[in-house]
Amino acid sequence: MAYFDLNPLLETMLDSATSVSDLNLSVGKPPQVEIAGQLHPVSYAGVEKLSPYQTELIAMRLLRGKRDLIEKLLRTGSVDLSYSLVHKTRFRVNIFSQRGSYSIVFRVIPDRIPTVEELGIPPQLNEITEERNGIVLVTGPTGSGKSTTLAAILNKMNREKAVHIITIEDPIEYLYPAMKATINQREVGTDTETFSLALRAALRQAPKVILVGEMRDRETINTALEASETGHLVLSTLHTIDASKTIDRIVGVFPKNEERQIRTRFAQCFKWIVSQRLIPKRDGGRMAVCEILRGTSRTRDYIREGEKEGKSLLDAMEDGALEGMQSFDSELQKLIESGVLDEETGLSYASNATNLKLKLSMEGAQPRNGPPPASPRSSSPPPSSPPSSSEVAPVPDTDMDNLIER
Repeated sequence: MAYFDLNPLLETMLDSATSVSDLNLSVGKPPQVEIAGQLHPVSYAGVEKLSPYQTELIAMRLLRGKRDLIEKLLRTGSVDLSYSLVHKTRFRVNIFSQRGSYSIVFRVIPDRIPTVEELGIPPQLNEITEERNGIVLVTGPTGSGKSTTLAAILNKMNREKAVHIITIEDPIEYLYPAMKATINQREVGTDTETFSLALRAALRQAPKVILVGEMRDRETINTALEASETGHLVLSTLHTIDASKTIDRIVGVFPKNEERQIRTRFAQCFKWIVSQRLIPKRDGGRMAVCEILRGTSRTRDYIREGEKEGKSLLDAMEDGALEGMQSFDSELQKLIESGVLDEETGLSYASNATNLKLKLSMEGAQPRNGPPPASPRSSSPPPSSPPSSSEVAPVPDTDMDNLIER
């Protein structure tokens, strides 16, 4: 493979199928693309299986002229960067060493920022754009679409509000078009040394909204709390699977003797915790299922005092439909019962599979939406009743496979 053959290879991989989310270049394997969570080989002239020499050439091509990133790769064994195919697409790239050679993963970043409606995530998330201060967290495992959800929210602000927004990312992913807002995007490693330094500097740069790509350490979390306490709206991500684990993670990075103080501070400033998982649909493709916790007097009290028997965040979410809250398992139950998700698949993604299975079996033992018994005065069947408000609305057939995040 010639030194400059990278772009044709990437274009071939992108064109091999629709809805490609990742490109994978690993030694001993052909070039591979990920579609709906599954890897598929791609034929490319002269590359039956990638050799260590070929992946190293590609890595050096990506890092050409980036001395600091080369040093980081040699020192730590992995490095993040962005890469563009002109007039085609952008990628978030991770190069990492394994068994003495290099592997490279390209995450496809769509050119156009989708809306909340196009992503098929709960419409109440649009209300985040109306918040004036506080902390909004989007959480989930790697590849669950956290940064795409945040991009959809931020771009709605961009369309509607004449405010100053600063993003701190590693690396920069979505590029926001010039609209009503003024958006300055800073990249860790290029424009700033660390998230925490950039976040502290942002407090002097007069933003109304600050997006932090990831809250990785105690200093960043503490500065984010300070920013929200001083009137800024802070949006960020965490690699946690649900709302309760998010609280545990934030409290857990601080010393034990500070737990009470951190619980009080976070309870006062948090506005939303949105946890999401990408789940395969019965008819193909994937969809995002969200758990939503909002800041109310009840949820703030549970965070401040800690969860107890009968006073859990899960209880608050399941009782908080009118405030726009929902739990994972209640949403999974609706989707399984409506036929959107296969039961076995839904149970494998549940927070408490045993409880969800019990609820499904109890629901299955009871007739749902059946007609009432016939009146003894008439043998004619009663008119069909309208659907119950508890029934699930049709889920949009949205392809979620381009939701991107680590």
